[in-house]
Amino acid sequence: MATKRRKAAKKKSAKKRPARKKPAKKKAVKKKSAKKKSAKKKPAAPAIVNVAGIIRTHAKNLSGKVALVQGDRVQTWRESYERSSQVAQALKAAGVGNQDRVAFLDKNSIEHFEVFYGCALLNAVSVDINFRLAPPEVAYIVNDARAKVFVVGPDFVPVLDAIAGDLKHIKKIVVIGGHSRHESYESWVSRYQPIDPGATAKKGDVAFQLYSSGTTGRPKGVMLTNENFLCILPSARDLWGMNEHAVNLVAMPLFHIGGSGWATAGQYNGCKSIIVRETTDVGGIVRMIGEHRITHAFMVPALLAFTLAVPGVDKADFSSLKLIAYGASPISEQVLASSLKTFKCDFVQVYGLTETTGVVTMLMHEDHDVDGPKKHLLRSCGKPSLGIELKVVDEKGKEVPTGEVGEIIIRSGQVMKGYWNMPEETAKSIRNGWFYTGDAAYKDKDGYVYIHDRMKDMIVSGGENVYPAEVENALMKHPAVADVAVIGIPDDTWGEVPLAIVVRKPNVEVSEDDIVAFGRTQLAGFKTPKKVVWADALPRNPSGKILKKDLRAPYWAGRTRQVN
Repeated sequence: MATKRRKAAKKKSAKKRPARKKPAKKKAVKKKSAKKKSAKKKPAAPAIVNVAGIIRTHAKNLSGKVALVQGDRVQTWRESYERSSQVAQALKAAGVGNQDRVAFLDKNSIEHFEVFYGCALLNAVSVDINFRLAPPEVAYIVNDARAKVFVVGPDFVPVLDAIAGDLKHIKKIVVIGGHSRHESYESWVSRYQPIDPGATAKKGDVAFQLYSSGTTGRPKGVMLTNENFLCILPSARDLWGMNEHAVNLVAMPLFHIGGSGWATAGQYNGCKSIIVRETTDVGGIVRMIGEHRITHAFMVPALLAFTLAVPGVDKADFSSLKLIAYGASPISEQVLASSLKTFKCDFVQVYGLTETTGVVTMLMHEDHDVDGPKKHLLRSCGKPSLGIELKVVDEKGKEVPTGEVGEIIIRSGQVMKGYWNMPEETAKSIRNGWFYTGDAAYKDKDGYVYIHDRMKDMIVSGGENVYPAEVENALMKHPAVADVAVIGIPDDTWGEVPLAIVVRKPNVEVSEDDIVAFGRTQLAGFKTPKKVVWADALPRNPSGKILKKDLRAPYWAGRTRQVN
């Protein structure tokens, strides 16, 4: 009976509870007020609207979190901001002002980020130089950019010594690690207080200037604006999961958009960045992934292939990896399949150019169907990414039908401002708001884009167009071919004919006739190489692209025209 009374009392109490609204409301008001009070103490961070905003915002909101790691060196976001502010003051004292250029020559390093953001805090422009260039080429870029300050890494003192007398606009040279005639970077930076100069950049102001690889003539300075960056950086969080908890591998050269663009995307989204000074120690990169619990990485296909060849790679710890993006050159199905099996994470293929601030198409992980019905998509570079308008057009700029090869053109806020001091080249490349990439491709009925080749590398044989990439992809299927490049060489009958330069797999016997015969089983007669030569390795630039100009040179020597 007592039990029944207790149950009845509970029910009665429960029924009365809804009537007690006033105290609950007061509590809720108090909580809301407390939240408001807390919000006043810790205001929401302003939206990042320019490159300088990356370091300013994260220094405030992620102050004590690690931003950069290079070997034993570690910088928090606050420390990175303070160093960048010191660099900005040092640059200002050297005469660097609004939109002035600052040249930087070094391998991947923390100093790159200090100079990059130091320039941004002043609204100046950082110009990273390809460290593989010969001294006269470096001098050309420094002079072309009209750089006022030149920061040089320790490995490039011989280059500096060779060209110092030829630099026309430089007011200050500093050398990381010191120099007998020039101030050391460390003493230069430490002389100034960590005070942000507070410059404000407009959308159209240039933030970064990268030079084209120079594979087709003198390098062109690609002007990338704050708006260009802000059109692409936010999507890395939504599409790739980059955030303040992610750990990003910065392995590709930072003078290339594949390196600097990827690194900046990670930094925009608050990632910890692990800097690889150079990629020659592939075994070290494999170990680093496990040691630093790396979650995101960008690698060119050649680097993926090298990592797969590291002894014991199948036993390495890749459990932290969430995503690997790859691109910049074709990848064989074998390397891709092995990479998927080895790294056990999402893979995304990307296609882009320096002039588009990087990525314009993506082949997402769900389309990486190595053995299934969507296997054909692996030959594609995917579909246009967010904010990208992409067309494939003929020589008159008219869109071509599905499946027909034409030139890729892009319209987007990511498209560069133009080429530095080259208005005619800019006008050729950007027409009616569209950037003409010079890449030959076609679209399928579902909108996937298939790259055929650079338009300039196209071979015209007997009036027929031959796209080397198509021939290369076919020959890569031969079991004895490790690598291949196809170029056009002069021919008295056909004008030009395809030549295959083949790297053979070790301990495999194969003849020229074998390759030609195999080609005939894969390709139309006019596309099949008429000749095969052997090479130990193919020359590539830092982004992994084959240097076709170097391969063509011996065959076209002495000719005033490069077509026949």
